[in-house]
Amino acid sequence: MLTLGLIGGIASGKSTVGRLLAEHGAQVLDADQFAHQVLAEPEVLAELAKRWGDAILTPAGKLDRRQVAQRVFGESPEATAERRFLEGIVHPRVRELLKQALRDYAATGGRVAVLDIPLLIEAGWADDCDLVLFVDAPQSARSDRTSTRGWDSAELSQREQAQLPIDRKRSRADLVISNDADLATLEREIAELWSREIAPRLAG
Repeated sequence: MLTLGLIGGIASGKSTVGRLLAEHGAQVLDADQFAHQVLAEPEVLAELAKRWGDAILTPAGKLDRRQVAQRVFGESPEATAERRFLEGIVHPRVRELLKQALRDYAATGGRVAVLDIPLLIEAGWADDCDLVLFVDAPQSARSDRTSTRGWDSAELSQREQAQLPIDRKRSRADLVISNDADLATLEREIAELWSREIAPRLAG
């Protein structure tokens, strides 16, 4: 089974690239979806509320992600410590879910798995990938996309500071996918990448 790692800046278009790879037959495993699952577990919610209080819970008892973001994003030592606390709870659980999903997919004869993991390099997943793909998008486009999430430029900057710098991510990638034009252009680029880089590995 060929395993591809998908990285890039926040709102660079990784999900779109993943969807296009899936159209060619890949199975995309999105770490954010597993993280949402983990953050809904009662024992995880209890641990977070014990540290941060019930303010991080909605009236329905679900996680208020905005409240958590205010505590864990930023450059201050306090934010860094809270982020490490959160990661220490969430990352091991997500890792196990991802590993099980990979095993299940391989057991069904799956041939191409795509790992869409925001902290793929930081969490050590790059070593598990046959190829790491970096999705490159202009800062202006990424800012426009995150504004639809209600983020201003300061929040985008805070969240990016919690990840490896974009230049270092790019330098760790085997291949760069340019997402600086329209969807049709990106579709052609993914089709060419599949034909040039992925299909020959599957044939071999």
